[in-house]
Amino acid sequence: MNRFSSKSEAETIAWSGNTALRATDYVQSSAALQNRVVRNTYALLAMTLLFSAMVATASTTLKLPAPGILVTLVGYFGLLFAVHKLQNSAWALAAVFGLTGFMGYTLGPVLSRYTGLPNGGAIIGMALGATAVTFLALSAFVLTTRRDFSFMGGFLFAGMVIALLGGIAAMVFQIPALGLAVSGMVALLSAGLILFETGRIVNGGETNYVLATVGLFVSLFNLFTSLLSLFGIGNND
Repeated sequence: MNRFSSKSEAETIAWSGNTALRATDYVQSSAALQNRVVRNTYALLAMTLLFSAMVATASTTLKLPAPGILVTLVGYFGLLFAVHKLQNSAWALAAVFGLTGFMGYTLGPVLSRYTGLPNGGAIIGMALGATAVTFLALSAFVLTTRRDFSFMGGFLFAGMVIALLGGIAAMVFQIPALGLAVSGMVALLSAGLILFETGRIVNGGETNYVLATVGLFVSLFNLFTSLLSLFGIGNND
């Protein structure tokens, strides 16, 4: 006796089986893509952090002058625009290292100022350690739980715009208290951005490892510099 009551039933079962196989292949392919993005992102992030640290060290050793607020903003946003423009190009990596190297250069004069303080080395060490612990803890949480923090995107963007304007105002009008308040705000927002960006990477919201790397690098840079300001309270000239 035929196990199928009709030809149409057999075709329906065969179609269902093929659909299930295609769905399984799609899930496996999507998971493989996400894993590849995660690996490439953290590999490139490690290289850019090392490169930026080398540039910052050279800038500190050579006592290069601070570029100034205008050059810093134009250079940062210009190179950031180049990264987004070239994200799918062979020149994308060059743009990424250009941006992270430039940020390392701007960090050099800041570190020089702190190394001139009696306990400047300890302040830099505490800021660096706190940044590393925060990043590792937040990343491990998201990678383990695979939580989606995309709902925070609008709030974090608005907060960073306000912090940028507040930081510029603090520098132009020489208001130390406002500067410290902005540093605290940036530290919290940077931690939130690490959660947001890592969640996008592991959940497939970001499939370009170049942009993922830049997002995490900028968050780490901002977290470190803001903690440096907070830990240096009472030691700044």
